[in-house]
Amino acid sequence: MRDVLDELAHWWRAGEPVGLATVVGTWRSAPRPAGATMLVGPDGTVVGSVSGGCVEGAVYDLAREVARTGVPALRRYGVTDDDAFAIGLTCGGILDVYVERVDPTGFPQFAEVASAIRAGRPTAVVSCVESTGGDPADRVGRRLVVWTDRTIGSLGTDRLDAAVADDARGLLALGRTGTLRYGYDGQRRGDDLRLFVATYAAPPRMVVFGAIDFAAAVARIGTFLGYRVTVCDARAVFATARRFPDADEVVVDWPHRYLRAEAEAGRVDGRTVVCVLTHDPKFDVPVLEVALRLPLAYVGAMGSRRTHLDRLARLRAVGLTEAELERLSSPLGLDLGARTPEETAVSIAAEIVAGRWGGSGGRLSALDGRIHHDTPAPGEGRTEPPDEVPVPPTAAVNPLPAPG
Repeated sequence: MRDVLDELAHWWRAGEPVGLATVVGTWRSAPRPAGATMLVGPDGTVVGSVSGGCVEGAVYDLAREVARTGVPALRRYGVTDDDAFAIGLTCGGILDVYVERVDPTGFPQFAEVASAIRAGRPTAVVSCVESTGGDPADRVGRRLVVWTDRTIGSLGTDRLDAAVADDARGLLALGRTGTLRYGYDGQRRGDDLRLFVATYAAPPRMVVFGAIDFAAAVARIGTFLGYRVTVCDARAVFATARRFPDADEVVVDWPHRYLRAEAEAGRVDGRTVVCVLTHDPKFDVPVLEVALRLPLAYVGAMGSRRTHLDRLARLRAVGLTEAELERLSSPLGLDLGARTPEETAVSIAAEIVAGRWGGSGGRLSALDGRIHHDTPAPGEGRTEPPDEVPVPPTAAVNPLPAPG
């Protein structure tokens, strides 16, 4: 994201038009998620990717044309027939790609948006990518930038802007990018306007309690998955930055006290994952008591079957309900036969990913049906025929302001 943002900012400041292509819809086994972008500069420079190479040539030509004319375009690419010479995705997927020109005239707010993204302020850029039904005013290309406390720009009417701002803030809170549809004046049951919401929020957090060798491996794979990783332990001799070079921060504090303070400060949310690796009831029971009462994405605890049963008894004794205990993954991880800390970290990461997207954890070769699971963002409905089921939008992949 940083490379694309920096390049776009450079050309924007120079007043030169840039062609920006954004994946706004995916079906079947598409190679890149919604939000992936490709930038084509005035000198022909390419930054980013929309398909991993399958249709880049066609998108490149279209982006150069859009940068020249200023007329945005929405194109669908994919394997739709048997013509060997047609532009298609060899993986069998389908992409909707929206291409627009970005320059100071068409996007005067870009500098403010880029500054907010760099500062880590949650930002959603909503672009109208399609208008159907004979809209009297051409809405395609209009955009609304949404923050938690204000908006800039407009999609056409005050009612539409208000409805979209509410829904975009919902997506922003979840860190999700996706598509919304409305009537021309903001009717949520309407289908006249197709809007793409690109969200730029702080990365989700992974909090690892217990400064042990397994924690170092979990921190490493958490960083690889895009989490902002914190390792926390009350024992200063073990909780050192030197022992956990892949963690974003190492905190010396009692786990339950740290997690409670972070929750009260609003620094954990529904995307946060917590891994308790302490193996000690005086540490793990208090922190699990806090964690299981928070709306977190994942709470897992390490230990043997015997440790697990003892832990459940202790948690019941402090008042946790059966519904709260059902949220606990213990022993954490999937059954991979892991032995080493690194292998165990892979099993933990696999369980987190499976939980996020609704995967079974089974072998793909033994399963039937589509590879991707559908978990559409709030407000997103089916926008294509039943045999073209959208892949869920992904928050973590937004290489650059899809707003164009």
